[in-house]
Amino acid sequence: MSRRAIVSGGSIGGLFAASLLRKSGWEVTVLERSETELSGRGAGIVTHDILNRLIRETGATTEDLGVQVHERVVYDRSGHEVARRPLPQVVTSWDRVHSLLRARQPAGSYRLGVNVTGYRDRGGSVQVMTDTGSIEADILIGADGFRSAVRGQMLPQVQSIYSGYVVWRALANEADLSEQVRKSVFPYFALYLPSGTQIVGYPIAGPGNDLRPGHRRFNFVWYLPVESEDLRDMLTDSAGRQHGLSIPPPLVRPDVAARGAALARRLLPPQFVEILDKSEQPFFTPIYDHLSPSFAAGRVALAGDAACVARPHIGMGVTKAACDAEALARHLATHGDPADALAAYSDERQPAARLAMDAARRLGAMIFEGQGANSDGRSNANMECIVAETAVVPVQG
Repeated sequence: MSRRAIVSGGSIGGLFAASLLRKSGWEVTVLERSETELSGRGAGIVTHDILNRLIRETGATTEDLGVQVHERVVYDRSGHEVARRPLPQVVTSWDRVHSLLRARQPAGSYRLGVNVTGYRDRGGSVQVMTDTGSIEADILIGADGFRSAVRGQMLPQVQSIYSGYVVWRALANEADLSEQVRKSVFPYFALYLPSGTQIVGYPIAGPGNDLRPGHRRFNFVWYLPVESEDLRDMLTDSAGRQHGLSIPPPLVRPDVAARGAALARRLLPPQFVEILDKSEQPFFTPIYDHLSPSFAAGRVALAGDAACVARPHIGMGVTKAACDAEALARHLATHGDPADALAAYSDERQPAARLAMDAARRLGAMIFEGQGANSDGRSNANMECIVAETAVVPVQG
């Protein structure tokens, strides 16, 4: 008799869970609330060996996954090189990984426009409620993001905590950049590390995973402190509507974007100012984190950002979701009772998520240490640690 799983959320975490559960014999339906196919606006992702392995385990390919970078380079305020470290990695985009996993979903198994609103655990099964009816399944996996409705019912006390800073993101076409920037910055995992702010950037594929030189893009990431009162203003659109935790990029007010650009021209090295000036519409995201005390209750489990959001400094969001999915499939294959399997999954993955969250908080705190002592980015006391540990899988101990 087939076992049926419902996955709430059709983003990367949900697709990993669906793909790996199917490989172990589960019938899986993915319910995605968006009525249109998802897109991550090309946002950059730093891959790790374990992520690449799990992509292959779904049956997808990692050939032409992204751009190979070989070195990390730190720049000062004037744009001069301060430090260089070899650290080979493949950097890709959210869209590339999502498209690889989306193509693995059997026809009819991925349903758009279905919003999971709650569930009823019956002991021997789970009833999944949606805004169009209900569905019976053996288990429910909440992979519905950091605003998870599944977590909201299971653990209503878990709320995202604002970090005190935001990240501005942008993408610049390689062909639009000056020759000097294409040579001195574009090929590298680039950093600017003064006290009080931080830049991270790296090349990724162009639209349609175009990896040809001259057709790629540069992923621009800028961390900037913002007081809570100022954030409320930034989250208010031109119609006067204040958005909750984040604002859709098209609704960012022109004056907010203009203030960000003006601040960049005052604070950042000239290469990064050029990259920002020549980017597609920059947008910002407030940085939050949260950690659920348990990732499962009965026949319901949380995965990916629904279970834990770690700040982006360790570059583990997609990898963490993939590891959650692998552990889910493994425990469900080795435990006879689904509730026991999900409890074992939670016992394994909750501490791993705590490690990621704590490591990301530690790296985030380093941005703001030594205020005034490192205004030009040349003498960051934590430079070696930041360069070595940013977008790297944290190790216990």
